Amino acid sequence: QVQLVESGGGFVQPGGSLRLSCAASGSIFLITTMGWYRQAPGKQRELVATITRSGRTNYTESVKGRFAISNDITKATVSLQMNSLQPEDTAVYFCNAGALKGEWINYWGKGTLVNVSS
Repeated sequence: QVQLVESGGGFVQPGGSLRLSCAASGSIFLITTMGWYRQAPGKQRELVATITRSGRTNYTESVKGRFAISNDITKATVSLQMNSLQPEDTAVYFCNAGALKGEWINYWGKGTLVNVSS
């Protein structure tokens, strides 16, 4: 089993920055891919960014050039640096980890709130 705990969310003004972190524990060597998803009020959960163990990244178009995902294998963490935040970025952000153990398995954190407003 893998447990994921997010941190770093909070309130920030438009144009500001936040850095989200996700710490993995348990059977961390099961993990092949990690990422961040978000869900805004009244909307479906959407992918924000993903990263593989080898460092390959993928971003949704709306955050390209503003957000940067990174991982630290030694610390078993994944981070999301968010710059130039806009009100439309307001959402609960969830850490995700994927593993292949005979079948695909997804693990989720409980989420951390990011509120971008004046």
